Amino acid sequence: MLGKVQIGDNTQRHAPIGLGCSFYGVARYDESEASGLLDAMAASLQGGITHFDTAHAYGDGESERLIGRFLAADASRRERMLLASKANLTDLTVEAMSQAIELSRNRLGIDLIDIYYIHWPITNADLRPWAEALETARMRGRIRAIGVSNFSIAQIEQVAEVAQIDVLQIGYNLLWRFPEVDLIPYCHERGISIIAYSALASGILGGNYQRQLSFAPHDQRWSILHFRDGIWDALYPSVVQFNEVAERAGLALSQLALRWILHQPGVTAALVSAKSRRQALANCAALEANIDASILEELGAISDTAMKHIPAEGNPFGYYP
Repeated sequence: MLGKVQIGDNTQRHAPIGLGCSFYGVARYDESEASGLLDAMAASLQGGITHFDTAHAYGDGESERLIGRFLAADASRRERMLLASKANLTDLTVEAMSQAIELSRNRLGIDLIDIYYIHWPITNADLRPWAEALETARMRGRIRAIGVSNFSIAQIEQVAEVAQIDVLQIGYNLLWRFPEVDLIPYCHERGISIIAYSALASGILGGNYQRQLSFAPHDQRWSILHFRDGIWDALYPSVVQFNEVAERAGLALSQLALRWILHQPGVTAALVSAKSRRQALANCAALEANIDASILEELGAISDTAMKHIPAEGNPFGYYP
């Protein structure tokens, strides 16, 4: 099994694969659907995935509430877990961030959140008041570590004037490697942990898509850079090659994609979602799989070719607050 990692200075060590809970708040689930998600969380925790990552923006707090329900069902769970949440705000004040932290604590039903992130920066804004609020919350025992997500180096340096930044969360995977240029080396040199989200590139590295895409007309995936006309057709041969490597290795492509991320210098942990017990157990198996370094190097070589077809546009979601 992969060894545990340290995220920030003040948290316990945890497995390098975490459960990303963005899909747990897409809408208000009926009881059957909620039961399946709770089962996925239970299977993840039992299988060694102890880092759970959410945000108040995921379903307007529904993801946090569902995790709170999971914690309330068994008081012993909290002591085994690292819990992270985030605030995506437009009000650039200390008060707005302080209130967001309190609301997250209430929805989760806990006194102390292990990592709290600024979810998205606002371009050309002074983000230091948010960081001041996070540092105050740390001193008051409301949070353990301070994180920023989707930040540039300049934005990290701005908030670092008033707070110690422990963690950067970024989109990073075999089909999105731009953070290797500057962000990952910058954070590695300064002891800032790197958490990779979108590890499966919107499901592409989960083997979910054929050459002919069949999304509904208003599906939000049409807005993702990788699925644009011209880009997807250029990428698809690399996707086929990724799947061929996984078939030869006898492992799911999702497991190889996660392990490739964790093999990269400077990366601390990667997040992956699970909406069922089956998916959760597959994620947990990635912790234990014995994968030869040559397989990961082969994936990297395919990725090198694929990246030539992907424009550097800041993020693949077209979201620039």
